[in-house]
Amino acid sequence: MKDFRELIVWQRSHALTLDLYRATKSFPKEETFGLTSQLRRAAASVPTNIAEGCGRDGDAELKRFLSIALGSACETDYLILLAAELGYLSDSDAPMLANEALEIRRMLGTFVQKLKS
Repeated sequence: MKDFRELIVWQRSHALTLDLYRATKSFPKEETFGLTSQLRRAAASVPTNIAEGCGRDGDAELKRFLSIALGSACETDYLILLAAELGYLSDSDAPMLANEALEIRRMLGTFVQKLKS
């Protein structure tokens, strides 16, 4: 069992999730059960799956959960783009959030490749 809290990719994905929860507080009320909920769930799924994979037995299981986390990171990246284009994210927040989502995707991809070799 690995301590997920020590992984930089978990720390960054957790921080991004917190940032997105804060950013989505200002989304329109009609998006509460739509984009707000979906973006929060997608973002939270990334550190959640990293944590779950670390609690599993062996690298094969960890790799599987990291792959799921990568899919959720891609979903988060798209939803940030959508929210920005709808004008729900500020001009300063949108690029920062998008860049962080992209970096987390890269980190997860590298981590998965390391486990494959």
